[in-house]
Amino acid sequence: MKRQVKLATKIIMGFSILAVLLCAACTGIGYVQYRAYIQEQYNDRAYEIAEVFLDYCSVETLAEYLQLARSYKEGGASMEDIQAVVQTEEYQELLTQLNLLRENVNANDIYVGWLDIDDLYSYDGSTEGWTPLVYVFDSYVDPDLVYSFGDMSAVNPKYLDEAASITLTGQRSDSYFISESAYGYNTSAILPVIYEGEVVGSIGVEIPMSTLQSTTRDYVFHSVLGVALVTAICIAIYMNYLYRSMIAPINLISGEASRFVQEGNQISQNLANVHTNDEIQTLSETLLKMEIDINHYIYNLTKVTAEKERISAELNVATQIQTDMLPSIFPAFPERREFDIFASMNPAREVGGDFYDFFLIDDDHLALVIAGVSGKGIPAALFMVISKTLLKNQALMGHTPSEVVETVNNQLCENNEADMFVTVWLGILEISSGKLTAVNAGHEYPMMKHSHEGFTLLNDDHGFVMGVMEDMPHESYEIQLHPGDSIFVYTDGVPDAADAEGNQFGREHTLEVLNTDPDAEPEALLKRVKKSIDGFVGEAEQFDDITMLCMTYRGAEQS
Repeated sequence: MKRQVKLATKIIMGFSILAVLLCAACTGIGYVQYRAYIQEQYNDRAYEIAEVFLDYCSVETLAEYLQLARSYKEGGASMEDIQAVVQTEEYQELLTQLNLLRENVNANDIYVGWLDIDDLYSYDGSTEGWTPLVYVFDSYVDPDLVYSFGDMSAVNPKYLDEAASITLTGQRSDSYFISESAYGYNTSAILPVIYEGEVVGSIGVEIPMSTLQSTTRDYVFHSVLGVALVTAICIAIYMNYLYRSMIAPINLISGEASRFVQEGNQISQNLANVHTNDEIQTLSETLLKMEIDINHYIYNLTKVTAEKERISAELNVATQIQTDMLPSIFPAFPERREFDIFASMNPAREVGGDFYDFFLIDDDHLALVIAGVSGKGIPAALFMVISKTLLKNQALMGHTPSEVVETVNNQLCENNEADMFVTVWLGILEISSGKLTAVNAGHEYPMMKHSHEGFTLLNDDHGFVMGVMEDMPHESYEIQLHPGDSIFVYTDGVPDAADAEGNQFGREHTLEVLNTDPDAEPEALLKRVKKSIDGFVGEAEQFDDITMLCMTYRGAEQS
């Protein structure tokens, strides 16, 4: 019974959360639309007020006032000139009409002014000393804050671009200018004053949206209440049906599963009594069959579990050891700006025979190694450890790539009764000059990118693989790298990757993937190639280790 209550509670909570989300979504969408409608009505009203004043005025007279304001701003007129205009009967009559209009329409502010575009765009984040607007008329709800003819002020930086666009184009803005002040939420209209085809100034109107908060609050309250009531009724009806058709049978199945565990794997008799003719009945039948199968297989499972756990533990340790042997912290040399390098290895089994390595021989020489051991699994991994260690030791002694490969080849040939071999590409970069000296011992052809050209296959000279015959010569070759050049080396697991039909990924496909964005960082290039291989192979089993290394030469640092 306790189990039944918990399940029912969870489902009720789930439906309750869904109901809350539905209520919130419906109310939110309606709120946004309703609020936008109210804002639009207020905004249209503000423009209508501005047009009323513009219709009352003589546009020619208003243009003269605005031209005087502009001249005053630019230094061509004096305050005496402005005072002479202010004292005229015509100016005072317009100001009186403006005050009456503001009072009659219950507006916060109505003003007429000229906007200095150059000064407007000089805004640097601070309004101190920034006064692009020159007033001609101003009627404000607070008489102590009214601007006089010739006074200058800032504008709301939030609407800087819209104000400039209105002044330059003479077109109303599509945006709503909404602000909040001591008088509550307000909307503003900026109506351009056009005289002889030119925008000579603007009329601004700010009106309080007095009903916005109260009406939207009422709308939200009634919407939430209505949706919540309907949703609660629907949930109650559906929960009754849900309990009888789903919760009770699931509780029965859950209880029988617990009893099977607690009573020593005793086969349940009640599972056969679930008849819902749906997935729940299928689950009950499957569980009954599972109980029978568990009792059948448990003996055999017990016998093999211990051995499999031991092998798995050893393989996990071997995997970790091999992973720790390869450089895996990137960026590898964060203090070096002359090159960028990235590498990755994905073994076909728990441990693999491929490996890569890169290390600084000294401050001016960087060694790059990629290799593949014949075979797979633990034998290949052991041979890989030996090969990697010998190659690095010889390179750190300052030998040339040819000398390194020839010496290590002879060392691997000693007591190699398993007849294993390893293919190797080894390069040593002289960082200051960009000269790369490399040797190829039976390995895959590198792929090169010079400057902004794409990657191409480098058909370098191949020597014999290492570990088969002693005293085999291996000739090295040189490549001059320039800033922006890259080299991509890899093991045969890349071109030999095959899909379920046996089609191979191939070198040409690899080049196509690299050349999708040849100038990308090495890490991005390798990840793109790996993703492309995974997509090509699909569900087919990975045949071989996939190991890649890419280095981009940035050029020697300037002292």
